[in-house]
Amino acid sequence: MAEDLTHIAQLLDQTLSPDATAVRTATAALDLISLTPHFPFYLLSISTGGGNQGQKIAAATYLKNLTRRTVDSTGVKPSNVSKEFKEQLMQALLQVELSVLKILVEVFRAIAAADFVKQNLWPELVPNLQSAIQNSHLTSGSNTKWSTVNALLVLHALLRPFQYFLNPKVAKEPVPPQLELISKEVLVPLLAVFHQFVEKALATHGIAEKETEKVLLTICKCLHFAVKSYMPSTLAPLLPSFCRDLMSILSSLSFDSIVNQEDEYLTRLKTGKRSLLIFSALVTRHRKHSDKLMPEIINCVLNMVKLTKNTSKLPFLSERLLSLGFDVISNILETGPGWRLVSPHFTTLLESAIFPALVMNDKDMSEWEEDPDEYIQKNLPSDIGEISGWREDLFTARKSAVNLLGVISLSKGPPMETATDSLSSSKRKKGQKNKKSNQRRSMGELLVLPFLSKFPIPSASNLSQKKILNDYFGVLMAYGGLQDFLREQEPEFVTSLVRTRILPLYAIAVSLPYLVASANWVLGELGSCLPEEMSTDVYSQLLMALVMPDRQGPSCYPVRISAAGAITTLLDNDYLPPDFLPLLQVIVGNIGNDENESESSILFQLLSSIMEAGDEKVAVHIPLIVSSIVGPVSKWLTSNLEPWPQVVERAIAALAVMGQTWEDSRPEESESDESREKWATGKVAIARTFAALLQQAWLTPLCTLDQQDQQAPSSSSCIEDLSTLLQSVLLSIDGNHMIQELKVSELVSVWSEMIAEWHAWEESEDLSIFEVIKEIVNLDCRYKLKNFVVKEMPPPPAPPVPERSIVEGIGAFISEAIKQYPSATLRACSCVHILLHCPTYSPETEGVKQSLAIVFSQAAFSRFIEVQSTPSALWKPLLLAISSCYLCYPDIVEGILEKGEHGGIKIWASALCHVSNRSFEPGLTAEAEMNDDIGPID
Repeated sequence: MAEDLTHIAQLLDQTLSPDATAVRTATAALDLISLTPHFPFYLLSISTGGGNQGQKIAAATYLKNLTRRTVDSTGVKPSNVSKEFKEQLMQALLQVELSVLKILVEVFRAIAAADFVKQNLWPELVPNLQSAIQNSHLTSGSNTKWSTVNALLVLHALLRPFQYFLNPKVAKEPVPPQLELISKEVLVPLLAVFHQFVEKALATHGIAEKETEKVLLTICKCLHFAVKSYMPSTLAPLLPSFCRDLMSILSSLSFDSIVNQEDEYLTRLKTGKRSLLIFSALVTRHRKHSDKLMPEIINCVLNMVKLTKNTSKLPFLSERLLSLGFDVISNILETGPGWRLVSPHFTTLLESAIFPALVMNDKDMSEWEEDPDEYIQKNLPSDIGEISGWREDLFTARKSAVNLLGVISLSKGPPMETATDSLSSSKRKKGQKNKKSNQRRSMGELLVLPFLSKFPIPSASNLSQKKILNDYFGVLMAYGGLQDFLREQEPEFVTSLVRTRILPLYAIAVSLPYLVASANWVLGELGSCLPEEMSTDVYSQLLMALVMPDRQGPSCYPVRISAAGAITTLLDNDYLPPDFLPLLQVIVGNIGNDENESESSILFQLLSSIMEAGDEKVAVHIPLIVSSIVGPVSKWLTSNLEPWPQVVERAIAALAVMGQTWEDSRPEESESDESREKWATGKVAIARTFAALLQQAWLTPLCTLDQQDQQAPSSSSCIEDLSTLLQSVLLSIDGNHMIQELKVSELVSVWSEMIAEWHAWEESEDLSIFEVIKEIVNLDCRYKLKNFVVKEMPPPPAPPVPERSIVEGIGAFISEAIKQYPSATLRACSCVHILLHCPTYSPETEGVKQSLAIVFSQAAFSRFIEVQSTPSALWKPLLLAISSCYLCYPDIVEGILEKGEHGGIKIWASALCHVSNRSFEPGLTAEAEMNDDIGPID
């Protein structure tokens, strides 16, 4: 055993070598030894032994990876790990150093999830863990080698799966018995220990030693996981005392000091953060147990959020705490007794906590100047470009304050009774109700807007007063959070607000770029509730902001980007400018002018929105726009095939929308010859531009590669848009001369290779691919595309092996599509017949057709077996696809069906009769049916 242990330790040392060959050799040897039953024990022994740190971490890591490979993470079956190994693992976890513990605890999590959480096995686990915590060095006071922090981290790992419902599909899932057991045996005794540690930590009037703070944090994490979804019955009675301990911790926090990563106070702040998460869980999940605690929770959190008014100096974690405090109050307001408890504090909350978190501060200005993109994402969330809303890692106090303000504004105030109501009340008949006296005005009308109206709007006369400018930034942030409240108001109300409190800023926009950027954001947020008569005025100001140039001082990039987002919102809410041309000229004129490409990326996305909204109103400008923007796009196309820059992907998307918009604007036959000729000329011009771009993207990289290393570009991230561009090219072909001029055969060859290797299946992204397939077959029927059935031999020095032809690449895509989600299956089956029965095949190429029939019938029958238990819309297309193959090669298809399933030919024939009797109209053949739109079975 000692020799084996030494040998394994040496191999682990070799895996840390800088020599790649030595690492591969050692890894292969370890993989071979891993098949022996004692190998996990050896790894555990090394990871807790006296070897060097690298060796111990390597052993723990190999054990973690081995466990993941051998233990079923779904919990369908037990881990089959021996009781002896589990006992040794627990002993190791309780005394190993923290760096190794973090790895070994993952081994424990995998085994515990399989055996305890899923199977309710490992009966000795909870008693052993309870004993370990009780007898660890900090809780027992003895000189034991068991670490309290280690034991709590093991408990934390055990509780982690219970933070989510184990069976989320069950409407009212009871508390799992495993969690009830942990609560009774471990958590309930632990709360008494927790109280003692809290008293010890707070008795110092400062920060306790680092280990004590770590214990407090870990216990809070454990309790958070225990109550995040469920409420164990034995834990519920102890919530009041536990929550008061959490309130004591929160009351001890100070936000004024600078905290570094090694500071004990950082751990205290993390404990405060976890306390607020527990309060949120109690309020939102466990009202029955939290309602009585709400007054105390509210007072505690209110005191915390009012602690500081200078958010510009808050480090990230302190700001996160402030953000969570606002979130807790929002959650409370959305409960039954919440309004009654919080409403007396509304004014103080608004003046002393919410608004101070909204105002512009020094940190905002530095972010604007140093990283405009970061500034936009934190302060001006929008639906355009990189700005896709509040990023998950940007929990800001401002974001939560805006959200809380929105909740408050929608809250109803006390019932109002007018003087008229009072006078007429004596005249009402007995039992008659006065409806007006029961009306309740919202707090947005009673409190929020009157408060915000006290702040003067910046003008030419007060530009030098920094406080006025900074405060008004907070006012704009507040308006942006009142979207739902303003949507409930009369149109005149919103019109007055926008005219008097937002639009005047644009008169002095040059001097106030950060306020104008915020105003753009507000107008975008209010886009859905802007009265129609206001939209034109708003649009004209946004158009002005979209072209605001950079001057000496801070960049106006956020102004332009927020304007683009707001214009998109207006378009999405059915506003159509009286003339799209000025907007299009601005966009086309600015694409390619930015150094970092991000602004052009946003403009391309705005261009797509304009095309989708404007439709025929913008179609007339498309040929000129396409020719104008293709230059910058060509410049950004990199020699590296993948990935393309984001600006290129957005450009391709915009070009695809323009191509489709032009196609949809085709004049009717009844229109003038001049209109139809003009449209046809534009169509050819667009196609030539698209073809040139596709040649640069697909053919140029291939020419620069060595012949033996050639491979098709894998631009899977925008295959749908690229296919739309290719479709525009194919639809413009009216003769062989254009096929040669636009290099159609070469482009289609590359495209077919791309889709053959494409596996990024999503519900809506393959529609254009199927459209291109049908158009390629149609084109080949008319003009005979080169390389359609058989690809020519590649020139030397490449080996004389023919590459995949166009139809073979398409066939690979179709056979895979049949196995995907229903809509892909339907479309793929509709292509089977046209691919097998196109007239291009000859006796010399019969083998290609036969190969296609084989893979199509195999895929279709395999998919049919999957869905045969329940008649569905997939039956007919799958059965008809098999029929198309059978018409070509009956003997071969019969063999495939019999090989795929015993009695396969009978299954297919019986199902086909069933479908035919129910849904075929007289006179329809299978071939005609395949070319029709495939609908559900009647």
